[in-house]
Amino acid sequence: MNLSMENVSSHKHFILNGFKELGVLRPVLFIPFFIMFVVSLSANCMLLYVIISQRSLHSPMYILIAGMACVDLSSPLVIVPNMLLSFLFGWRGISLIGCLVQMLFIQFSGAFHSTLLVWMALDRYFAICSPLCYHERMAIPRFLKFVIPLLIRNIFLNTLVVGLAGSLSFCSSNVINHCFCEHMALVELACESTAKNNLVGLLGVFLTPVADFIFISSSYVVIFTSVLSSGKSGVKALHTCVTHIVVMTVSLTFALVAYLSYRIRSGLPAAVRVFFSIMYVFFPSCFNPIIYGMRTTEIQQHIMKTMTSCRFVRTVPHS
Repeated sequence: MNLSMENVSSHKHFILNGFKELGVLRPVLFIPFFIMFVVSLSANCMLLYVIISQRSLHSPMYILIAGMACVDLSSPLVIVPNMLLSFLFGWRGISLIGCLVQMLFIQFSGAFHSTLLVWMALDRYFAICSPLCYHERMAIPRFLKFVIPLLIRNIFLNTLVVGLAGSLSFCSSNVINHCFCEHMALVELACESTAKNNLVGLLGVFLTPVADFIFISSSYVVIFTSVLSSGKSGVKALHTCVTHIVVMTVSLTFALVAYLSYRIRSGLPAAVRVFFSIMYVFFPSCFNPIIYGMRTTEIQQHIMKTMTSCRFVRTVPHS
């Protein structure tokens, strides 16, 4: 068996064949996904511009929201242009290196999205449960002890996942039934044992989104208990907590649906699995900046000022 495997070359080029069931109607998908792409870019760039340009927003909470906007920009910029070209012109080819780069961005984006929600929960915990020590706790030297371990975890686990996927041999089919290089979509094409890949992938799920969800949920239980016991003094500060919870719920729901759809295949069309995987990557990048812009009063006010000033500038030459 080993001798025959040595004589078989591993594929270095793949075909992304997501939504193949649509046939000639596949190019129609360009329209909704292009609109979502434009919304994602414009909303996240607006959010970043407002936070960077307004000194009053240079506090830890808003810096973390800006970090979320950067993460939400990264994956769409890497995977969506290629996906849109595939819909419009049928350009479906991708090299193994390009595939692994896409996978790395997707893995890191998901991990750091979860990690930023943890840091936001910590920020709200310090702001509400120990407000007198907030600035001391959120000072960079002290906050680094919460940042560095999670950074090391994300870099180690995601590099390991992508490295193991890249070391596999792909000697049967080179057609990936997806619109981008999702981890399991590539690994299932391997012609050797993928037990290590599955184990590390499962370990990554438990050590990143599951562990982060448990920590975030516990911190918000403590926060809500503290606010309820203290009366109305913490209700205003709790408003931003609700925003974070909405973002976390939407993100984790799509992540869970995407994860289960790829592992519970009975009776589920391939196009549905592909759709949920795309939404897991794509929808939060559209939803998060909008919900932060709508529910965070300070950001909403500065966005309105920015848009008003832009309209004023455009109308001045005509007056």
